[in-house]
Amino acid sequence: MPVQRLNHAVLYVREVDRSVAFYTAALGFRVIVSLPGGAFLQAEGSTNDHDLGLFAMGERGGAPTAGISTVGLYHLAWEVDTLAELARIAGVLREHGALVGASDHGSTKALYAKDPDGLEFEVSWLVPADLLGPEKQMQAAPLDIDAEIARYGADTPGGIGVSVPSLR
Repeated sequence: MPVQRLNHAVLYVREVDRSVAFYTAALGFRVIVSLPGGAFLQAEGSTNDHDLGLFAMGERGGAPTAGISTVGLYHLAWEVDTLAELARIAGVLREHGALVGASDHGSTKALYAKDPDGLEFEVSWLVPADLLGPEKQMQAAPLDIDAEIARYGADTPGGIGVSVPSLR
């Protein structure tokens, strides 16, 4: 059987407490287990035992260089249920000075941000399968969340028939 989905991510960070504060405030994660030099967090709507692990490297940890001078992971992507939630998170990320971009990829509406250690992540809403039209083609256009809300509705569940099983 092929891989079905990502279960969790584990990141090395400089300061666990600083990263925990960021991920809880910006993305609504909650701490499940805290231990010396590490923490396990769970996404708000998750029933997984943990969705994000954080382990301290201390100040010896240099800035991320993947894609600049080394190979490595570019980013992780977390999915939200509605465009209203995507808009709310965009505001929170702006408040934290973490938002670095926003793209309309056609079938995906995406925010890009960096955590306190400069690790990039994506927060996205996926157009439901029954609403997909010609935007199935991958693109990289500027994202206008208000226009997308006007088009799809603020509370339309995303990813149905794409990343989430169809309700039928």
